[in-house]
Amino acid sequence: QVQLVESGGGLVQPGGSLRLSCTFSGFSFSRYAMSWYRQAPGKERELVAAITSPGGSANYTDSVKGRFTISRDNAKKSVFLQLNSLKPEDTAVYYCNALSVGLVRYTYWGQGTQVTVSS
Repeated sequence: QVQLVESGGGLVQPGGSLRLSCTFSGFSFSRYAMSWYRQAPGKERELVAAITSPGGSANYTDSVKGRFTISRDNAKKSVFLQLNSLKPEDTAVYYCNALSVGLVRYTYWGQGTQVTVSS
């Protein structure tokens, strides 16, 4: 069974930075594509960034391109999201997602970590 645990959220001023971490418990981390989603109050959950397995090709939603960077460390079974130049509209709960590669697709979610951007 896969478990995902996020950390690194918090309160930051506009223009500041945070680094989110997601630790994967289970087998075959390198066979999972990893993503970060976020959900703001009253809005639907949206995909922020994704990174493939195991090569690490990354994609971003337009609103975070050039500000956020997703990365993964297969040896440490972790995925990271570096958030720079934060804006109030980045305020949301950020969720880590794992999606298995193969004919049968399994998906897992973490519990989320709150990011609040406010002065």
